Amino acid sequence: MASIPFSAWLSLIGLMEAHFRRGLAGRDAVSEEIARVLALLEPLPPLSGPFPRNRQPATRHLEAAFQAGSAATADLLATIRPVASHLPWRYSYTKRKDAPGIGRNIAFAELVGPKAPFQSDRVCLGLTLIGPGTLYPAHAHPAVELYYVVAGMAEWTAGENAQRPAPGAFVLHPSQVVHSMRTDAEPLLAVYSWSGDDVKTLSAYTSPNPSPFHE
Repeated sequence: MASIPFSAWLSLIGLMEAHFRRGLAGRDAVSEEIARVLALLEPLPPLSGPFPRNRQPATRHLEAAFQAGSAATADLLATIRPVASHLPWRYSYTKRKDAPGIGRNIAFAELVGPKAPFQSDRVCLGLTLIGPGTLYPAHAHPAVELYYVVAGMAEWTAGENAQRPAPGAFVLHPSQVVHSMRTDAEPLLAVYSWSGDDVKTLSAYTSPNPSPFHE
């Protein structure tokens, strides 16, 4: 089975960190979280093994995501594209009877984290992919979460606040803040990081009855 050179993973993580550094000049909560995440990523933990080809159903939306970027993120998309099918995509939520197809339209590829190829109990770094016309229902987690939009436009809701950040923008979710995302005609691809005292506890949905979404 073909594998991706180790240097390709270092290049991808390095570029993800470089895009995070663009937000350090803000001198706000986002820049503070970026500084914390970057510090926790040094040094990068050792790679645990090769990345096999991944066929998670949501990856069928990747090609459309690569077309939904912008000049601000073109270099990152170009680096993700050749390794995308080997990323550790997964969907780990418990199945929902009211949303049987959600795992076909949402996936996460964690590169650094407790169960990631680069194993760390201090910080997580990865990618989120959400297909078009899809609701990622309201959920929460103990970790502080920072997103960097790479491609696509979506409505992001946290509490009573809603926004539509463009590629190149950051979105911060403090610990245990309930948040959701809903895409329209194009998929969403974003870098995410987790930090805090508990990055091992997974997200949990907070609503048992989300509104309809793409199947």
